[in-house]
Amino acid sequence: MTDRIGLKNAGRIIVKIGTSTLNYPTGKLNIQRIECLVRQLADLNNRGKEILLVTSGAVGAGLARMNKKHKPDNVPEKQALAAIGQGILMHIYEKLFNEYGQTVAQVLLTKENSVRYSQYINSRNALLALLQMQVIPIINENDVVAVDQLKIGDNDTLSAIVASIVDADALILLTDIDGLYDKNPQLYPDAKFIEKITNITPKIERAAGGAGTKLGTGGMYTKIQAAKIATSSGVTMVIANGSRENILTDIIAGRNVGTIFPAREIHLKRRKSWLAFGKNIAGSITVDHGCELALVNNGSSILAAGITDFDGEFAAGNTVRVLTPDSREIARGIINYDSAVLAKIKGHNTGEFSSLITGKMYDEVIHRDNMVLMT
Repeated sequence: MTDRIGLKNAGRIIVKIGTSTLNYPTGKLNIQRIECLVRQLADLNNRGKEILLVTSGAVGAGLARMNKKHKPDNVPEKQALAAIGQGILMHIYEKLFNEYGQTVAQVLLTKENSVRYSQYINSRNALLALLQMQVIPIINENDVVAVDQLKIGDNDTLSAIVASIVDADALILLTDIDGLYDKNPQLYPDAKFIEKITNITPKIERAAGGAGTKLGTGGMYTKIQAAKIATSSGVTMVIANGSRENILTDIIAGRNVGTIFPAREIHLKRRKSWLAFGKNIAGSITVDHGCELALVNNGSSILAAGITDFDGEFAAGNTVRVLTPDSREIARGIINYDSAVLAKIKGHNTGEFSSLITGKMYDEVIHRDNMVLMT
């Protein structure tokens, strides 16, 4: 599926609803809008589509219930508000979906569920089992117990990871803006709307702004990062305005609304998808132009001779980013050497290793079987 017409045939669809879509500017929940979106989701499910809903708004709902206007700075209070708001959100969703004859299930995830391959597979199996039972999973990050090291961080990324886990056909991110512009339309009246993005370039990333509202955690930049995950996993993504009438129905009908990111035709298999987007990134290495060409054109392994620099402290077996000389990410992979050893061998030929280091030696710094191209 590479275009809007192909969205008509999407069988498994992830919909992410942002805080700005769920709430009024006052911070209170917009029940009418939530009801409209639930009605559309229920109708899509009745048509035979498999629906998974990723919802923001737990902290916002907790703020409103406790009559607070701003997010607290300390983590325990944020987690307490998330615990309050999560119950409020699920009560509303359960009530509204039930009115349309739909059964829902709450699923709370953390980064840990994607970092460990066994948990990644368990999460996949549980979600697929719910879909097989014709249940709509309602997914959020488990903010109540997650610490920074285990937080995914924003629901744009969460929704893209979920799309990758379940092999979704489409991911729809609903926000308070029509899609992506070449610059911030709130600051520049002459900003031009971008209907379709087939290649996420540094220019596209620069066009993405910061956080959109005081209640939300993600801005357009996080949506661009989500698009990288989704499209590399074979998922077509759309960013659209959640306040537009019948927005979900129009998108799935293939109408020209929102910004579409077509899926890459050659996408990642399950283990490669986990390797690229599930594991924590421990650092980065920079390769020279020759190594870059070998990677992109031939999918070669990375040898020490092609490495010019690295950043971070990492252990052997960690996942690192692979950057070009102009700092563009082209791959991710599991590295065979820790940062201390890499400092000694970078730029050297494999035959020189025995005079530079001791212990187990590998010909490749990153083997092609443990690497995913990101271009």
